[in-house]
Amino acid sequence: MTSPCDPRYAPAGDVGAALMLVDSQLKGIRDGRTGTDDEQRALVGQLSGALGPKGVDDVLDGTCTLIFMFMKWLRMAHEDQDKDVVEYVVPNLVASLRMMPASIRPETIPTMSALLVAAATGLSPSLWRRQFGDWSDGEMNPLEATALLLAEYINRLTDDPDFASRMISDAFTAHETG
Repeated sequence: MTSPCDPRYAPAGDVGAALMLVDSQLKGIRDGRTGTDDEQRALVGQLSGALGPKGVDDVLDGTCTLIFMFMKWLRMAHEDQDKDVVEYVVPNLVASLRMMPASIRPETIPTMSALLVAAATGLSPSLWRRQFGDWSDGEMNPLEATALLLAEYINRLTDDPDFASRMISDAFTAHETG
């Protein structure tokens, strides 16, 4: 019996916009910018305004797709080492989220860790989350931070600052051409 949270039933969302947001944040951090500067906030505000409610939902689904794909890659990489991705990745990311109290409220961390576990076990993060209602405004920063931290974790693991973004771009390019 398949789960109602099986990824094949999940909308992919706007992965391109989600990846652009994560990638621009990663590049900003590498360039020495920390936090969300006024220019980044303006860009996100413009994007949100241009997308409308349906577009924002698509970016949320796209971010969940990124999280799923990142966790799938991490699961395979850890299994190659006979390690459990939940044991090694989730505590690391939870600790990182806890170190950002200005933008990550403590009550959102259990949701983000459960989202990671859902993805690590092959469930769609967006369908898993939908069981509990709509996303709250307070979950937007933690969701973006979770995707960002996963991408940075992969980049550090591979010693390649663009690996995570390139992996997603390559996967979607291969899907479109194949």
